[in-house]
Amino acid sequence: MDVPRRERVRVVFKAFPALAAILAVATATLLALPSAFGATPDPVRGKYLLAAGGCVACHTDKKNKGPALAGGRALKTPFGVFYSPNITPDPKTGIGGWSDADFVRALRHGLRPDGSHYFPAFPYPSYTAMTERDMLDLKAYLFTLAPVARADTPHELAPPFGWRFLVSIWKALYFTPGAYRPDPAKGEQWNRGAYLVRALGHCGECHTPRDMLAGPKPGMALAGTEAGPEGGPEGGIVPNITPDDETGIGRWSEGELNGLLELGALPNGDFVGGQMGEVVDDVTGKLTDADRRAIIAYLKALKPVRHQVRRKKAAAPGG
Repeated sequence: MDVPRRERVRVVFKAFPALAAILAVATATLLALPSAFGATPDPVRGKYLLAAGGCVACHTDKKNKGPALAGGRALKTPFGVFYSPNITPDPKTGIGGWSDADFVRALRHGLRPDGSHYFPAFPYPSYTAMTERDMLDLKAYLFTLAPVARADTPHELAPPFGWRFLVSIWKALYFTPGAYRPDPAKGEQWNRGAYLVRALGHCGECHTPRDMLAGPKPGMALAGTEAGPEGGPEGGIVPNITPDDETGIGRWSEGELNGLLELGALPNGDFVGGQMGEVVDDVTGKLTDADRRAIIAYLKALKPVRHQVRRKKAAAPGG
C-alpha cells in the first residue's frame, strides 16, 4: 500500500536532523584527511625535488658567497638583469608568509601572492607541469630550513621589459598552465623522463631557442641555442640535446649520457663547466640512477632536430 505523499514528507523531515548529523561528521572527516587521500606534504621528498628542480643553483648567489636559497643570483639576459628572490621561510623577505595556495599559484600560474605576474625568467612555464603533490612537498621542505632575512635585489630591466602588466600579453602568446599528463601510450620510464625534463628539470628553458620576445620557437624544443640575443642565459651557447646524429646526442651511448649527467664527463674525456657544470653538481648528479636513466630514455626517444649551434664570430672591424 502506497504511503501518502504528506506522510513521506513528514518522515523525511523527522529524519533530517540525523541525516544532517551524519553528513556533518562525514564532511568533517574528509576535511581532516590529508590532501590527495593521505599524501601529507613530505619534506623528505621535497628535499629531493629541490635538487631535481635546480632551485639551489638559481636562488643562491654563490659568486658572492650568499646564503643558500636567499636569492640575489644575477641572470643576464637581452632584456636586462634578473635577480633571483629569497625562497627561505623568512616571513618578511622570503616566503615564510605564503600559504599553500600562494605557492601553488606561483608555480602553476606564474603569479605572485599579490596577483601580479612573475617575469618568465622564473621558469614557471615549465614548473606549471609539476603535480600539486610535488609542489607542496617542495614547500614543506623549504619551510624546514632556517629563515634568512635578505631583501630581494630589484631587477635591472630597461623599459618596457620591466613593466609587469605586459607579461600578461607574453603569457597569452606562449604560456599554457597545467599539470603534466602522462602519455598512456608510453611506458612508465618514458613518462618519468618526460616529467623530469619538461617540468622539474625545466631543460627547455635553456636548451630551446627563443624568438625576439623570448618565446620558445615552434618545433625547436631542446634543439640548442647559439650565443647572442636569442641564445641561452647570459649569452652563452647551449647544445642540441635532441637525438640528431650530426648536431645532437644521437650518437651518444646511454653510458656516455649517464656519465655526463652524473659526473659531467664528456665522451672525449673532458668535463663540462659553466652553467652545465652547476647543473651536474646541483641537479643531475644528485638524481637517482633510475631518474637519470629515465631522462636518457626520454631524450633518446625524441624526434631528432637538425640544428647546429655555434658561437657567433665577432664582426670584423669596420664591418
